[in-house]
Amino acid sequence: MAATLTALWIRLVQANPDALALVEAASGRAWTRAQLDAHAAAWRAALPTDVAGRRVTFALPNGPDWFAAFLGLLQAGAVPVPLDPSEPASAHRTLAASAGASFAWLEARLEPTQCHVIRDIEESTCLVKLTSGSTGSPRALAFTHDQMIADGRQVCASMGIGPDDVNLAVIPFGHSYGLGNLVIPLLAQGTAIVCAGIALPHALAADQARWRPTVFPAVPALLRALAGADLPADAFAGLRTVISAGAPLTPEIAQAFHSKFGIVPHSFYGSSETGGITYDRSGEATLAGRSVGTPLDGVTLTPVEDQRLRVTSPAVFDIGSFTPADRATLNDLGELVLHGRTGRLVKIAGRRLDLGGLEQTFRTVPDVIDAFIIPHPQTPEELAAVVATPLTTVELRARLRVRLATWKMPRRLVIVPEFPLTARGKPDTQALHALLNR
Repeated sequence: MAATLTALWIRLVQANPDALALVEAASGRAWTRAQLDAHAAAWRAALPTDVAGRRVTFALPNGPDWFAAFLGLLQAGAVPVPLDPSEPASAHRTLAASAGASFAWLEARLEPTQCHVIRDIEESTCLVKLTSGSTGSPRALAFTHDQMIADGRQVCASMGIGPDDVNLAVIPFGHSYGLGNLVIPLLAQGTAIVCAGIALPHALAADQARWRPTVFPAVPALLRALAGADLPADAFAGLRTVISAGAPLTPEIAQAFHSKFGIVPHSFYGSSETGGITYDRSGEATLAGRSVGTPLDGVTLTPVEDQRLRVTSPAVFDIGSFTPADRATLNDLGELVLHGRTGRLVKIAGRRLDLGGLEQTFRTVPDVIDAFIIPHPQTPEELAAVVATPLTTVELRARLRVRLATWKMPRRLVIVPEFPLTARGKPDTQALHALLNR
């Protein structure tokens, strides 16, 4: 019979019950495997008997309670559906309906939902991921134990993450990135986790000094904040691997982080549907801004039409292969080069324009961190853009004029120091739309 996450976890607990599993940096409490397992058993005991085979949403911050809920549900035969704890209860109820959940953990209690529910096969379904909804309504993706274990193992093998490593956790456990890089490595191979107290530079440096994590899965905005903070060069001594995912890491941020701390960040790329896809093992491509690395161990990339690539691996949702919406090509080194998203063609001044490609052009302008472009809210034949940059509007327009045809120049330019981000570390498109609709 194929291994399950719960079976792998039980094996780890039995092999070394006193091994470190998780640290709450805010409280300073360290949890052993046996203690975390007992916490999950108590959570399971409080569940109703009819949760088996049913989807259950829960929204908890990173910490022992998250693992207790996740493991407790799995051990009860339920299907966990992790949600973002920063969203309000009203959003959680809506997402529970999107996921076909029978129950929702809301305001410290389990509530039955009033929606069409989906029954899953207990032996195979491990969890349901909800996509971010950045390209439409969130989709519910049911993953098996085999697929989730494969993702975690491919990530660990490609990044060199072993049982004796310690992950510094800032990214949410329930996001696809957090599941593959934090949750599965703990449950499948015993890689311990330090749950950061506060995701601010000096607090993270203090967590590093006290708990000595060796691997740090991060996002570009956080690496930029750390590189710009008043911290000593040895603030993150002991970190062996720094990973960046969730959004493109610019070479400027990568170089600034490397220059300050002497640690090379590694670009990582994936999707909810596929888990991890590529990783820059040496970090050289990240520093040069050349690519997001080569395929993870076990991942195959096949070119298809319109500059897209089909991803095939044991970790991929449903049938084992999926074609993400991002336009991408493989360079001569076998590295993945991203060119923006498909499906964003508009007509401006009678001409067809790929907004994703235009955003990529903006990012090549010196001192431009990121760009978000849409048809102008009042005059759709023109463009509007939010640009993250220290440049003034006049300076930015001057640099754009040498790169863009006049009809591609946005009529409205909103300058911000940095993009608003979701809890997943991705640009908050709703907030960006709001900036352009003022």
